[in-house]
Amino acid sequence: MSMERGPFAARHDFDALPLSPDVDVRCAQFSEIAALSDMAHRLVPGVQIGAAELARYFTFDPQSILTFSRKGSLVGGMAFLFLNDRGHDALLLDEICLTAPETRHLASADEDVAAIYIWAIAATGRGIAGLGKAAAHLRQIRFRGADCYAQPSTVAGRDIMKATGFAPVPSFQPDLWCYERPWHRQPMRMPGAIIQSRSFADARY
Repeated sequence: MSMERGPFAARHDFDALPLSPDVDVRCAQFSEIAALSDMAHRLVPGVQIGAAELARYFTFDPQSILTFSRKGSLVGGMAFLFLNDRGHDALLLDEICLTAPETRHLASADEDVAAIYIWAIAATGRGIAGLGKAAAHLRQIRFRGADCYAQPSTVAGRDIMKATGFAPVPSFQPDLWCYERPWHRQPMRMPGAIIQSRSFADARY
């Protein structure tokens, strides 16, 4: 994962990122795959997948690649691996080839998505503002049950992870970060919180 931009200053939970009206985010079209592949090669260090391989995964799951555009110009893209239970286990155990994952690790249309691996983010200029709508894409029923994983490949990418609620997780996969969906988190038990909320409710203005 990489971004061309400097540190991501605003801190928001990934699922609470604002929906920027400036950037249009939608599922990619087949005709855009070559341009997206080229952008990924320019912006993401060490990316190995080419347009043909990207097209293969896009054909397997057209919802796995998003384009970010502004005023009709392509300003970014985001690619995901929607993993099934086998794929989720393989990710944590470092038993999946992330540069050329086998489709047996990917959720088919009739399988639950057990985990979402953010394969790549590439964005230029204000394209980063598309992340909010990308997060909204992942709140569809099909994806809501899946936590998100990523491996930042640049300092800027790591900054984005920290700023959007991702944290390193113990796994055999090197430098794996996870974003736990808000509805999966255990509520914090805070003595006094109920009393405090009552005092606010009783306040007169």
